Amino acid sequence: MTSASPAILVQTPVKPFYFNTSTHLLSITRQKSNTLAEFLDALRQCPEGSIFQHSFRTLQEHHIIREGFSNDFAHWALSDCNEPSLAEGLASVDVREFTSVAKFHERFIQIVENFLERAPSAGTRMARETFYFCASDAVVIPTSFVAHTLHEFTEGLRGVSVHSIHHHFIEARLRLKLMSNDFSQWLHEDLGLTEAARQLNRIDIYTMTLENVRDQIIRIVKRALA
Repeated sequence: MTSASPAILVQTPVKPFYFNTSTHLLSITRQKSNTLAEFLDALRQCPEGSIFQHSFRTLQEHHIIREGFSNDFAHWALSDCNEPSLAEGLASVDVREFTSVAKFHERFIQIVENFLERAPSAGTRMARETFYFCASDAVVIPTSFVAHTLHEFTEGLRGVSVHSIHHHFIEARLRLKLMSNDFSQWLHEDLGLTEAARQLNRIDIYTMTLENVRDQIIRIVKRALA
């Protein structure tokens, strides 16, 4: 491929990129727990919408994950059950490693089961606060931003809300069933910018805010424009 080819591809994407965002309808489920034994039972029974809410959605709601833990289960295990090793185990589950909520769900159950096998007496201790399992259903909302070129794509990245960044960059892997995101898919499939797509996939969503994620995406895309 000649050096001119990437520029041609950049100017003529196969299809535009439509920026969407999403809102989530929150509900409280029937599952709740006052002990870790109850938590395990509730975890086994809760809907996948609860797993999504307490993990993927937590990344959006908290924005900054530099302090504390990256999901609600880990927060509760530490702050209300005083079980730091369990909290660390639950926090170690990385949303980037999963393309299925069901597999994500199984991993959380496995971690709590293994912990209670090692420390059965911890299962009956009362927590300081009850953990209420919530669930959320996503409603996708289109934005006014559409990119027909890579330049318009960077302008869209600057203009959309962090909720849109979360929708396309984090939640998308569940929809795509791939270890990727909407931005990388468009760069790779519609513009042929495979290396830029790979660089986006390597962004660490746990060590920066969503605004920082946005900035890093824009820097990578601008390098592809150069």
